[in-house]
Amino acid sequence: MPAPAPPARLPPLEGGARLLATLSLALATLMNVLDTTIANVAIPTIAGDIGVSASQGTWVITSFAVANAISVPLSGWLARRFGEVRVFVYATFLFVLASWLCGLSRSLDTLIACRVLQGLVAGPMIPLSQSLLLQCYPAAKSGAALAIWSMTTTVAPVLGPILGGWISDNMAWSWIFYINIPAGLLAAGASWMLLKHRQLPTVRLPVDTIGLALLIIWVGAMQLALDRGKELDWFASTEIILLTITAIVALSFFIAWELTERHPIVDLRLFKRSNFTLGTLALALGYGAFFAGIVIQPLWMQQHMGYTATWAGLATAPGGLLAILLMPLVGKSLGRIDPRILAALALATLALAAFMRAGFNTSTDLSTMIAPQLVQGIAMAGFFVPLTAILLSGLDPAQIPAAAGLSNFMRITAGAFGASTSITLWENRATLHHAQLAETIDPYRPAAQMTLAALQERGMEQTQALATINRMIDTQAATLSFVEFFWASGIIFLILIGLLIRGAARRSEGNPLPRK
Repeated sequence: MPAPAPPARLPPLEGGARLLATLSLALATLMNVLDTTIANVAIPTIAGDIGVSASQGTWVITSFAVANAISVPLSGWLARRFGEVRVFVYATFLFVLASWLCGLSRSLDTLIACRVLQGLVAGPMIPLSQSLLLQCYPAAKSGAALAIWSMTTTVAPVLGPILGGWISDNMAWSWIFYINIPAGLLAAGASWMLLKHRQLPTVRLPVDTIGLALLIIWVGAMQLALDRGKELDWFASTEIILLTITAIVALSFFIAWELTERHPIVDLRLFKRSNFTLGTLALALGYGAFFAGIVIQPLWMQQHMGYTATWAGLATAPGGLLAILLMPLVGKSLGRIDPRILAALALATLALAAFMRAGFNTSTDLSTMIAPQLVQGIAMAGFFVPLTAILLSGLDPAQIPAAAGLSNFMRITAGAFGASTSITLWENRATLHHAQLAETIDPYRPAAQMTLAALQERGMEQTQALATINRMIDTQAATLSFVEFFWASGIIFLILIGLLIRGAARRSEGNPLPRK
């Protein structure tokens, strides 16, 4: 039986309908991405309220992350089977329901179960919002559509900790979930009214049960290893070793099965397309390094530089705001400039921001810390949009949900891996620097004697003075490790520029962005 012809591109929306559809899809995306970070700063409050330890409370984050990572790559199969609009709207309504249930939860087991449901239904929302938004715009304005979509995924991780901290300090923690209810209902209702007549033809696909089972096993094992690795000292733990082996074996079988399955649950054949492979690889690796940086800097500011959580969060805000302002300009320029060039410039600017942070020391003031954030904001405006344009270029409309789901899965996974491993490496290097610096503190050295004497003149006993010196060494060691991390990040961004240039040199397709 011949394969069905790919569906024609739907006519774009016009005027107010396109504006309202854009706002509703962007609102759903903002709500979804916000929920991945808003609960992080509220864990101590939640744990204390429901009577569990802080380490047990982290399962509130882990349960969502595991379920979300499993469902994101299923977006393409769900869209082909049930229709993009229908899946997106139902997922958004279920996300609202799960958020309400999370807020009502008063035990850890109930809260984790609701967070699993929330993560599962959240998975298809982001890639399908991206796909539906592209359908609302003419091909010549695809860049503008991608810019609008990227705004939400850029600002939400920055806004989440700030908003979550404020709610935890001034309201009940339940409201970090309740705020999703009006936003989700509005987004789902408006999206259905505007887009319900724009369903692409569905296909009655069989369920790839073996592929789905392997996906659940390897993604679940990998995510649990990443989330619990730091707590259990990574490969010193038998649990982490077993989880890693399980993830690797299940992933190997998953790849082999999906590449030979007639109706795979995840279409890995997309990686045969050079644009998709190049764009997805650059997006995932670049986002992993970027996300690790926005995790490390607030921790360093709070733990070693004396900043509160609110001020550490506010210090990162200017970059996100600047990215929002500049993204529309980047979107408009995609029709005139090769997106590979824009992406390479963005990576160079990210490298510059990383090298600026590599110049920080224990005397760095707040304004100096904000400066790289502004540079990074300029970079992020040109990072997501052109790379997304590259990886989606040349695809049929029916392939876009699968491609968006797979690329977002790679990005999310790289972010989780980057955050987990970077914190461990940062702390391990800080421990090493602490040992090296402590070796230079000899009570018989004049400098050490003068410091001890000065502290004791302030009324400290010798043990208090030694403890103060130890804290000073901790700060210096953490700062040295911080500097090393951002030197390494800058080098990673420069390597990715070489990847883009080499990939472009191998091909003669010209600008991969579709034009009218």
